[in-house]
Amino acid sequence: MLVKSLSVTSRAAHKPATIKDVAARAGVSMATVSRFLNGNRVREAQRIGEAIEALTFRPNQLARSLKSGSTQTIGVLVPDISNPFFADIVKGIESVMRAGEYSLLLCNTDENVERERTVINLLLQKQVDGILMAPATEWSDAPLMLRARHVPVVLIDRRIEADDFDVVLVDNVNGAAQAAEYLVSLGHERIAMVSGPLDTTPGRERYEGFLQGLRATGHELDERYLEVADFREDGGYQAALRRLAMQPAPTAIFVSNNLMSVGALRAIYNLGIRIPSEISFVGFDDLALAELTSPPLTVISRPSTEQGVLAMRLLKFRMEDTAEAAPRKIVLETRLTVRGSCASPPAEPTLAGGLALSTGAPARGVVGGPQRAHEPASTGTL
Repeated sequence: MLVKSLSVTSRAAHKPATIKDVAARAGVSMATVSRFLNGNRVREAQRIGEAIEALTFRPNQLARSLKSGSTQTIGVLVPDISNPFFADIVKGIESVMRAGEYSLLLCNTDENVERERTVINLLLQKQVDGILMAPATEWSDAPLMLRARHVPVVLIDRRIEADDFDVVLVDNVNGAAQAAEYLVSLGHERIAMVSGPLDTTPGRERYEGFLQGLRATGHELDERYLEVADFREDGGYQAALRRLAMQPAPTAIFVSNNLMSVGALRAIYNLGIRIPSEISFVGFDDLALAELTSPPLTVISRPSTEQGVLAMRLLKFRMEDTAEAAPRKIVLETRLTVRGSCASPPAEPTLAGGLALSTGAPARGVVGGPQRAHEPASTGTL
């Protein structure tokens, strides 16, 4: 009998707490606890919170979903889960969620439209309440699929051609223009550019902004010296190698995202080229290592975590407000963060390759200089 008694006591001790238990401990009604759990303000919030913690109460999400029609789940689609920028985005998203309010399903589309459609269908099967996504390309139809199913969606960092969705962007055009103007102000006329894919918002806008910055200084871009890569580290590495192998020599390089910057720096280092005495470097997106390199890197900075914060706030509004509202477009500022990776160009080029700038005057033609054989420095420091 003693053993049986202990067994009954053990089961009772491990019985999950219910809303009724929380209400009794807090001295409130079950309806008040329910309002608190649904995110509404109640005067007894502190007592209810203490009761929940003391009883280790966990809401039955399945029961709540069946009753409310909501799964309390958010889908987040990013093109490259390995990119630190998207990690900052997710950090911002999570900071807006109250503990236990939503579950987050993070999906990687690998910059692929077909995979994007597959992932969207999986999230629809899971009946997510809303989706935050950075479309793989500007012609992606995934947001349209979601709209047809009445699933709220907010775009982050990238838009699509159907420009009538909530979206949180940064001023890519102005940021890239600042990079171009800054390098020209130092005296550079041969500037290599590694662009991202031109069918994506950041790739296209940074390319357009770079051209605008050059034109503002009275120069034009000779597109033979433009390299379009894939926003990946190896893409940046291969692109930089090709630009550095051209004639005449670049004295500066602009790389339009963080992972490609890592690859381009690796190429420069492997070739033994010194920064900034032989080549100046500007990247788009700050990096955790940008201030730790030697010299520290000049970059175009942006508030990536804030992008996630604002996108999640927009999505919560869409999920909670049944009234139709006009789509909102938020564009955050970028800024040039000057460090030590840029200087005036060397008197004589020591590299092979480069993006040629032209004043547009036929008599002058393409600004260049005497072609020289590639003469890498004996050491490279990053």
